[in-house]
Amino acid sequence: MWIEPDLGDWSKVNDKMRNGQIVMLAVVGLLSLGVLMVHSAGMSVEGGAAVSQMLTSRHFLHALTAVLAMLIASRLDAQKLLMRRGWTNPLPWAMLIAMGMVVAAMIPGVGLTINGARRWLSLGPRSWGLTFQPSEMVKWLMVAAIAAWCARRQGMMHRFVQGILPPLILVGFACGVIVIEDLGTAMLIGVVSVGLLAAGGGRVWQLGTLSPVAAGAVLAAIMHSPYRLRRLTSFMHPWEDPQGAGYQALQSLAAIAQGGILGRGLGNGIQKYGYLPADTSDFLYAIICEELGLPGAALVVVAFLMILWAGLAIVRNRNDVVGRLLGLGILLTVGLQAMVNLGVVTVVLPTKGIALPLLSAGGTGWIMTAAAMGVLVSLDRPTEEGQMLEIHPAVGVAPA
Repeated sequence: MWIEPDLGDWSKVNDKMRNGQIVMLAVVGLLSLGVLMVHSAGMSVEGGAAVSQMLTSRHFLHALTAVLAMLIASRLDAQKLLMRRGWTNPLPWAMLIAMGMVVAAMIPGVGLTINGARRWLSLGPRSWGLTFQPSEMVKWLMVAAIAAWCARRQGMMHRFVQGILPPLILVGFACGVIVIEDLGTAMLIGVVSVGLLAAGGGRVWQLGTLSPVAAGAVLAAIMHSPYRLRRLTSFMHPWEDPQGAGYQALQSLAAIAQGGILGRGLGNGIQKYGYLPADTSDFLYAIICEELGLPGAALVVVAFLMILWAGLAIVRNRNDVVGRLLGLGILLTVGLQAMVNLGVVTVVLPTKGIALPLLSAGGTGWIMTAAAMGVLVSLDRPTEEGQMLEIHPAVGVAPA
């Protein structure tokens, strides 16, 4: 698999601003907009919160923590960290702990149930404790694990047993546990993992032979849960049950339509007053469209495109397999997650619990995603010789 983005005039901008700086600028912009819009979407009929309350809210604290996590991660040397051998490699331990927490979150009395799903753990009392989603950790650790595996097994990735089978077993186990409570995250992990294995040297036809198994597993997960089946059927015909299964999709479309071209104005939205469920989380983009109109909606899309474009330039400039695959995995995860959320909000895709990265409310999501962006920024640094590699017309992710 080869990545050949045409930088065009974008390279002129890079004469003054590095690609990593562009990524950080876009991340900070999305987090700032996220704090503002989550605050606006959280207003109640009894009265909106003041700006001073927004600056002391937990969302503002989460955003600051996310920026700090990005800055710290940007100073890491991902290549040296992931390529350590033996007990000093932190990746296997982190994955083991994260998977243990995913299982713990499903235990009644241990995990927290929110909106009918038991996916969260809490450290400390609910009033001030930290609530987090362990599957978010698994999602990012899986990218690092596959990147490190492919880098170590460069000469054997074309073989099924020695190359792609061990990571596929790990991915299958992780997705099998997560899918019990979170089908969307499990599917995202699976798709990104297969894409990385293909980019890392795995044969596409070998990965393709497993697609019927994956499709069967997804179908079984949908049929096993009545609410997932209702989401799928309501997506096809939302107007048949406007007060039931199709309610959320129709209210999302209503928010987008009422925003028009210029929007109602910041804080003047109507759908957030009890009409649109999950208005601060999964369907925040609908509130952005309603209040900020087409300019606000376009601003979000442009920010994600900036991240993807600058990120691809960072990947192209790397001369190590683990760095390229790690950067590619981060971009795939963020890009696919954003695309799915935008598709759900605009009712192009069935309703799924996939948050909009760096915007939808969620401390774990903001902090983990920002940290991953920091790792991507850390890949945009001079080589040991002190200069960035020359950009060639085509630079592969993995050796031929």
